[in-house]
Amino acid sequence: MNVLVPQQVWLAIEPIDMRIGIDGLATRVQQSLARSPCDGAAYVFRNRRSSRIKVLVWDSTGVWCCQRRLHQGSFVWPSRVDTSVNAGTHELSTAQWNWLITGIDWQRLSPQHTPQWSF
Repeated sequence: MNVLVPQQVWLAIEPIDMRIGIDGLATRVQQSLARSPCDGAAYVFRNRRSSRIKVLVWDSTGVWCCQRRLHQGSFVWPSRVDTSVNAGTHELSTAQWNWLITGIDWQRLSPQHTPQWSF
């Protein structure tokens, strides 16, 4: 059995309507995120409350669309301020991805930026 392991994981910053299916998510990846949905990366979308995520991944033979829902709490999501100039996306490492899908604050895995002190 082949296990799907994406090379990259990209979080879409803006929430989506969770009724959107594969075609709508692929269009969102192309138009809003300026990326190709067939590049082997996983694209992760959330609802407004951050209690659900949808993952879109192309595996060279077809498209996977998976959904995960937390019964308590919410997924930790970066704000637009936290992102680089990646057209509304934020890339996660494998470790951060594993923490995110369990509902744990993946942003605590690496040290936060230290503010510049001036005297």
